Amino acid sequence: MPRERAQALLIDLDGVLRRWDPAPMIAVEVAHGLKPAALLETSMTWDIYRPAMAGEISDAEWMDLVAQRLPIDIEEARAAVAEWQAYRGEPDPEVLAFVREVRAGGRKVGLATNATDRLRGDLDTLGLAGEVDEVISSWEIKAHKPAPEFFEKACELIGFPPSVVLFVDDDDRAVRGARSAGLSAYRWSGTQHLPYLRKALDLPA
Repeated sequence: MPRERAQALLIDLDGVLRRWDPAPMIAVEVAHGLKPAALLETSMTWDIYRPAMAGEISDAEWMDLVAQRLPIDIEEARAAVAEWQAYRGEPDPEVLAFVREVRAGGRKVGLATNATDRLRGDLDTLGLAGEVDEVISSWEIKAHKPAPEFFEKACELIGFPPSVVLFVDDDDRAVRGARSAGLSAYRWSGTQHLPYLRKALDLPA
């Protein structure tokens, strides 16, 4: 039996709506005597990344844990982390145009992201705060993708049952988690997917 047409879109932030240029981040690492991607790799260490995304510790506490693990003097490490965090990425203009198109077509859009307590400030900085109908932040709801509780709450906040919600993310685990929770889910790898997503949302070509 075919699925119903999607009535709402949940879209990931990092890697989909927000893109990152690695150059300024690597420049900070090199300037402080760290290997390229050292800060990113350290920040993604599961035992400190998970509590930051699950709303158990603040962004500032997470970043201090990162600094403590770097193989340089702690004061220099904290300076490196602060400089590294100053760059907040930028919206992908094609994806942002798509989000606007979805909303103009009468579909609700929710930003569904693993995030810290910095998220709201980032959205203001990036000019994205008013571009979606709902912001579903793992830090705020105390559940992170790919947990079923995340998707249950996301559908509740966007106001539609999972069967008519389309979820887009660049992370396989999140996509699989969404499908297990009953949503249609699509793994993002670039703007070549936009025509398919328009069709899935029954938008004009």
